[in-house]
Order: sequence, then C-alpha cells, then structure tokens
Amino acid sequence: MVFSRADHRTSDFLEVLQRERPELLSRFGTPPLLDSPPANWKGQRMPTSSLTDLYDNLLEGTTILAAVYNEGVIIAGDRQATAGFQVGERRIRKVYEVDAYSAIAIAGVAGPAMEMAKLFQVQVEFYEKIEGSPLSLEGKANSLSNMVKSNLPMALQGLVVVPIFTGYDLKRKQGRIFKYDAIGGQYEESEYYATGSGGKDAQTTLKKLYSPDISREGVLKIVVEALWDAADEDVATGGPDFIREIFPTIKVIDSTGISDIPDSETKALYTELLERLHS
Repeated sequence: MVFSRADHRTSDFLEVLQRERPELLSRFGTPPLLDSPPANWKGQRMPTSSLTDLYDNLLEGTTILAAVYNEGVIIAGDRQATAGFQVGERRIRKVYEVDAYSAIAIAGVAGPAMEMAKLFQVQVEFYEKIEGSPLSLEGKANSLSNMVKSNLPMALQGLVVVPIFTGYDLKRKQGRIFKYDAIGGQYEESEYYATGSGGKDAQTTLKKLYSPDISREGVLKIVVEALWDAADEDVATGGPDFIREIFPTIKVIDSTGISDIPDSETKALYTELLERLHS
C-alpha cells in the first residue's frame, strides 16, 4: 500500500495517532498520576504508601552509553532492570535499531521507555514512506526530542525516560551522538556519552581511556570496560553473567549500516578484560 501526505495531511505519525486513534496513546504523555487516582478512592488522592508501592514495582532500566570511533559509532547498554531494591529483569532490551543507519538506547522507567523506542521506530518509517525520502539524522534527533517532551507530564511524577540517539551521518561520513534531558532538551556529543544510574561511572572510564582516533576494536574494549566499571560501582547496573550467558547489548553503526556484536564476541572481550585486570 502506498501512502502520501494527502492521506493524512502530515508526515508526523504521532499527530496521526492523536487525531485518529488517541486511545493508542493512552500510556504515552498521560496526565500526572496524582491527578488521576483510581475510582475507588472517591476523588481522594492516592495515599503516599500506595504510591510508594507503585513506584517500587516499576521496572527501571539503568546504564546506557555511546562512543564515536574512527569509522562510525557504537551504542550499548546493560541487560538488567530493577524494581525497587530487587532485580526485576535480567534480560531487558535497552538498545533498539531505528533504521539502517541509526539506533536508540533507553534509560529510565522501562514501560514508557520501551514504548517510546518502538514509537520512534514507527515515526521514522512513517515519515520516509509519506515523504518518499529518508529523514536526515538531525531530523530524527529532533523528532525524538519532541517525543521526550510529550512524556513531560509523566516525568514530573518520576516516570522519567532519558534516551541516547546515535547514527552514521552519510553526508558528514561520521558517527554522531545525541543526548537528551528529561524535558526534551537535545544536545550533541562529539566523542562519548553515558547516562542512567551507572552513567557517571561509565563516563569516567570512557574519559580515561578514550582517544579521538580510536579504532573499532579499541572502542569495543573500552565500552565493555565502562559497563564493567558501572556494574562494579552501581548496584542497579548488571554486569556480564557468565553462568546465565547474559551480556550487554552492543550495536555498531558505520558506512555499511548497523550490526550487532554477538554474545560470543562480547564474552571474549570480557574474558580478555578479566585476564588483564587480574594479571
């Protein structure tokens, strides 16, 4: 089926949903929780204890990072999500392919974060079908910024989503990293960036080991070390699990497109790191 701008009067997928199927956006950009208590509270606000129980049971994704190297960019994230002081999920996915030359990683409350990542994928695909041409990397970054802004009512209640967007710019012939704050502010990093509960520790490692002319092999080594250090210092960040065979998600984007680093290669990188740390 061929779509055109005349069919929907816009190339913004979220605008189409808001106009034609608003119920599908019921969990995205909703009013603050405290303004919408359950009916059985008869108009009263939800008690603080109930809100605490609610937040303690929400899954939260933790550390994500990205780093530019001499031929492209790498984006990665650990696999653990927490629910209060417990491990909520050990195999959560925090890094998503957007199209052939870009990817998004998400940190924050898992439910709205994963929904935002999937909506962003559809948003980019919808635009390119309607317009008949690919959206520029800056255009994708701006579109994601608007989606983060749409989440502001939920962010004000603590349901924060903070993504990293990366891609290979075919015009500039280089990898690029875009970061966001909780209210949709968009900024570009030229070398590396990390966020989430272990982001500070990961960024410290990246700062110590990164060099502007770093190779693909070199950047993979410092990415796994950064995630290792984050897991070592931050209880919410999951490290490599050799027993369950769970390793961080790592994607590489260069002039040939986007590819996944297989778990076997990631395991070998961690094995090498452990040997180096204990030598």
